[in-house]
Amino acid sequence: MPKPYGVPADFSEHFRLMTDMITVAFQADMSRVVTFLVTREGTSRPYREIGIPDGHHPLTHHMNKPELLDKVTRINEYHMVQFAKWMEKLKSIKDGDGTLLDHSLILYGTNMGDSNQHLHYDVPHILIGGAGGKLKGGRHLGFKTKTVTTGNLMQSILGMYDIKVDKFGDGDGPLQGLA
Repeated sequence: MPKPYGVPADFSEHFRLMTDMITVAFQADMSRVVTFLVTREGTSRPYREIGIPDGHHPLTHHMNKPELLDKVTRINEYHMVQFAKWMEKLKSIKDGDGTLLDHSLILYGTNMGDSNQHLHYDVPHILIGGAGGKLKGGRHLGFKTKTVTTGNLMQSILGMYDIKVDKFGDGDGPLQGLA
């Protein structure tokens, strides 16, 4: 069978192929730790499949223009639809006394709170999965603006697996109430 060249032009196809490989690795217990960069930060990839011919990265410097914000929002929604399909797949696969999602911890996020200004605080993240019973779901945790870093989240995640670190990036301790 000929090897395909490059990355599929359609984002959803690329995302599905990558997450299918991750799912198989989880199912086969080949790995329980994976890093998947969904899209490069500086990419100028267009999303023609959803009617957006503009490059993604330039759109994130939206200058608060409603028409550009709308396009960024549509791209983010498109990404989340693909992500939700993968989460449903993990939820449907039996794994021991639960599902693959019950026994996983998936962190989905970004590295900026406001890409227009390259602000690195108030960064949104989603934790999905039960982490083998270590994480209670169905909650939204909010923190006072400009007070919590991604490093604090990472320290919390490591703590769920009994890995204690005094420092992680600019974090100064685990988040209260997460685990």
